Amino acid sequence: MRPVAATGSSGNMITNARGITIGQLAKAAGVNLETVRYYERIGLIPKPSRTSGGQRSYSSEDARQLAFVRRARHLGFSIDDIRALLRLANPGQQSCAEVKSIASAHLASVQAKLTDLVRLEKILAATVAQCSGDASPVCPVLEMLEAVRA
Repeated sequence: MRPVAATGSSGNMITNARGITIGQLAKAAGVNLETVRYYERIGLIPKPSRTSGGQRSYSSEDARQLAFVRRARHLGFSIDDIRALLRLANPGQQSCAEVKSIASAHLASVQAKLTDLVRLEKILAATVAQCSGDASPVCPVLEMLEAVRA
């Protein structure tokens, strides 16, 4: 819980006690400052309270939520999926069935991408294997790319 003194004109809480700065929060989560601001803007992390000097002041809960978002993004979950997962992570909202549904859909998407990547790897490997790599004016890689374009 954040120590609160008053509510500022912007509606953000103003704190007397010094919390975590945006720089400290970003560094701890391994993201840059703009990422923190972006996640605030789109509502993935709450707007922080402010110090009497107007600086953002984050709590350890904010740091925990940012770490959750970062891990989910690293695993490739969409912003909408992360929103749903954050909602489901709230006390009283947990539903393993809903989480499983989101994760299963994401897994299917990852598996489809892997299938596509394996197919792409085979095409590129076969094409590169045909390339002599010398100064020849004929290049199988370029021919393959031209054929795809046509």
